Amino acid sequence: MQPLFCRFLRTSFIASAITFSLSSFALDTAATPKLKPIEIQSKTAIEIVNQLNQHHYRKQELNDSLSSRFLDEYLQTLDSSKNFFIAADIAEFDKYRKTFDDDFKAGKLNNGFSIYHRFGERFTARLTNVIAMLDDKKLVFTFDTDETFKADRKHESWPLTLEDADKLWMQHLKASLLSSMLSGKSLEESRTTLRKRYATQLRYFKQQTSEEVFSIIMNSLTTLFDPHTNYLSPDNSQNFATSMTNKFEGIGAELKTDEDYTKVARLIPASPAEKQGQLKPNDKIVGVAQGEKGEFEDIIGWRLTDVVKKIKGPKGTIVRLEVIAADPTVTEHKIISIKRDTIQLEDQKAKKSILNIKNGAQTLKLGVIDIPVFYGNFDAEASVGRDVYRLMQELRQENVDGLIVDLRDNGGGSLPEAATLTNLFINPGPVVQIRQGEVVNRDVRATTPAVYRGPMIVLINRFSASASEIFAGAIQDYGRGLVVGSTTWGKGSVQSYMPIEKGEGHIKLTQAKFYRVSGDSTQHRGVIPDIELPSLVNTKELGESSYDNALPWDQVRPAPHDVYNNIGAVLPALKPAHNERVKADPEFVYVQQQAAFYEELTNKKIVSLKLATRQQEQKLIEQRTLDIENQKRKAKGEPVYANYADFKARELKKDEDESVEPKKKDLEPEKDPYLVETGKILGDFILQTKNQLAQKATNP
Repeated sequence: MQPLFCRFLRTSFIASAITFSLSSFALDTAATPKLKPIEIQSKTAIEIVNQLNQHHYRKQELNDSLSSRFLDEYLQTLDSSKNFFIAADIAEFDKYRKTFDDDFKAGKLNNGFSIYHRFGERFTARLTNVIAMLDDKKLVFTFDTDETFKADRKHESWPLTLEDADKLWMQHLKASLLSSMLSGKSLEESRTTLRKRYATQLRYFKQQTSEEVFSIIMNSLTTLFDPHTNYLSPDNSQNFATSMTNKFEGIGAELKTDEDYTKVARLIPASPAEKQGQLKPNDKIVGVAQGEKGEFEDIIGWRLTDVVKKIKGPKGTIVRLEVIAADPTVTEHKIISIKRDTIQLEDQKAKKSILNIKNGAQTLKLGVIDIPVFYGNFDAEASVGRDVYRLMQELRQENVDGLIVDLRDNGGGSLPEAATLTNLFINPGPVVQIRQGEVVNRDVRATTPAVYRGPMIVLINRFSASASEIFAGAIQDYGRGLVVGSTTWGKGSVQSYMPIEKGEGHIKLTQAKFYRVSGDSTQHRGVIPDIELPSLVNTKELGESSYDNALPWDQVRPAPHDVYNNIGAVLPALKPAHNERVKADPEFVYVQQQAAFYEELTNKKIVSLKLATRQQEQKLIEQRTLDIENQKRKAKGEPVYANYADFKARELKKDEDESVEPKKKDLEPEKDPYLVETGKILGDFILQTKNQLAQKATNP
């Protein structure tokens, strides 16, 4: 899975009520530096257009239609919540709607910069006025009226007038203040925090360079082709090159921008953040502090590059993060301390363990191989293929009855290593098909007889991506084993990283797609498990299908391949037993209830700006959370919590017990409900396979 790149700063909330007027606040053009394109950017734009036309997998002409889509995307990038532009601005920009195609082909950037300059005027005037309001002690904010606002304005109309925008911004301010107060701060503290936030945003904005504006324009174009195609400025090119070395000193979290917020896209396997255990995908980072006693800086609205600089730091130092949990039932901000470190190859290497599962009258001994990433070529000794081969030989000596290959959270890595791993389980044959243009390449193959021929399961989740999907898809297509878990990420495209020869920077460009031997692409749809396990992940928010302009799922001609087992024939016998276990398992019941509750809360788009209403809603969330937790504890025979305060005290104690020191990932499969259920499925699969063989022997 490729790193996720940022869009510019955006504002997410909308707003309500006391009147102030930007209309009486003249646009301060003198305070807004009028950035202009430079000659080298003209040459760069021409080459980017040529690269897209000649080499991108998605063949689409840069014409009037694409020009129109570009304008919409560019305006969305600048002002996604429709807080700054007004309808008159948008109407004025419409004169450019069908000109950008010709402009970019000719290297003309003035119109794009002109729109940005208008945004700068609106942004500067708005934030200057908002800061003045927050400084005005005579202005009193009240939260006792039945006001509401829409938390997502993406599909709303632009404000007709500045007066309409004023009203929205009052709602925005009240919403931000109210959110801060509900997290435990006083109104005055919240007001101070908000004032600092906007002052910082304004300061950063005034530091924008022509290079940054050019990047925004170009990436508004490249994203129309697919979300993994990006223009990287010289500075971002350097950062990208560093990230690809797998050498860093930080916490190991890939970040992305979502409106005003910095979100966790994923955690790098074996990284300090992953091993520390508290930071989760889709968490929002709203504050950063250095060391154990440093003061928190509010980072809402910051550029992603500036957030990354704050979080990165020397090995051995501590960074503290203030986080809004992705879990909507967590109503308070969390403070997470992580010690920065480098990722050690040893921590990313495949590991084995033994899982003992009762199956009827007997106990099965199952081997588990955990593969965090498809590593290879880091040094002369380490590779997934070699390491897994060695681990399987060790498991063979232990006389295991079956094997589970655990690819949960494995975001991919080396394609050759994915092929080598597949080769351990199948005889010579194709592993994956790669389509570039009209040519389909089937040369990535298993070349030697299988090493392991026993029963097996591949365990996947939403964060299994790229090379993981190639391996899981091959095992599924060959009928070599079962695939269990949840639908994978859906990253089935191939990128090249190329320099801009006649300009500056680089372009990361999608040139090919992966296809399974069945002919199905892994792109967008991912690998769908044979048997699904409950999950808390919201697939609408995470995964390839959540991206705008993602390449679609499609098919090519199947590659000739063997089928070792008729998996479809045994599933009717396996699924009912699995479903009954899940219904009775307190951990899975808990996950399903939490998932339903999460969806209910995240689908709520209308938010009250009345303090008493929000406090009541928070109490209801806390009570429902407590009820779900106690139901699980009661089913497991554990003591229940008397109230939410007791539950939170336990959670806080648990967090305090989590050391800032990265922890080694202990392989204790019996404590992992997902591994345990996977083991039981494998046990049933082994039994069904034996029965099938017995029937064949009886009825040849």
